[in-house]
Amino acid sequence: MNRFEFIETSLTGNVAVIELNRPRQLNSLNRKMVSEIITALEGFDQDENARVMVLTGKGRTFSAGADIDEMMDDNPISLELLNQFADWDRFALIKKPIIGAVKGFVFGGGFELALCCDLLIAANGTEFSFPEVGLGVMPGAGGTQRLTKLVGRTKALEWLWTGERISAETALKHGVINKIVAPELVIEETMKFAERLAKQPPLSLRLIKDSVNKAVDYSLYEGMQYERKNFYLLFGTEDQKEGMNAFVEKRKPNYQGK
Repeated sequence: MNRFEFIETSLTGNVAVIELNRPRQLNSLNRKMVSEIITALEGFDQDENARVMVLTGKGRTFSAGADIDEMMDDNPISLELLNQFADWDRFALIKKPIIGAVKGFVFGGGFELALCCDLLIAANGTEFSFPEVGLGVMPGAGGTQRLTKLVGRTKALEWLWTGERISAETALKHGVINKIVAPELVIEETMKFAERLAKQPPLSLRLIKDSVNKAVDYSLYEGMQYERKNFYLLFGTEDQKEGMNAFVEKRKPNYQGK
């Protein structure tokens, strides 16, 4: 039984799907919804039946941003006592691949949520924006940091200072998303890609993600040393033996995540 109020979850084969479920509010993110999203991701991260996770939104849009009604009366002390972004910090600890399937508006906190995904597939016509500057604030859940690491300092400042809407084509050009598809195909295409990844050795996916994430912050030398340790580690897995034996025997491998 689904125990969540603001999201829906399902597992199809080895692909877990988490859907934001406040379509009448354009899937605006309140604090409980963010908590539910990360709790669901953590649950699937520990579920051996789930190898890849897909994050998407019900209705015509992914997420129009944070629930402003919930935040408008906050002050520095209330935000500190709430530890406003504690749940957001947990996203960085998810080990399995997360693919975002986005459409419509991907604004503010919704854009920050999308940037927590490892890959993004967007429907044609999707728009991305950080409109916080127009509200007298700024992104606070990692938007300035993740965006800058993706597109560079000057382009990030342009988008953050102006709050302009970024088309899917522009987002693709700057490496924010991986692919643009027709709106009616965004879930289908995302699931196809997720199912493709789910056939790969799970521990390889996990350690590749771990190494790439370290590359963002480490020097080249430090990153290479970290990569090397993960490379060695995979030679202690059953999947490494299965993969190499299957290659030699000219058959498809059957990976078990061990």
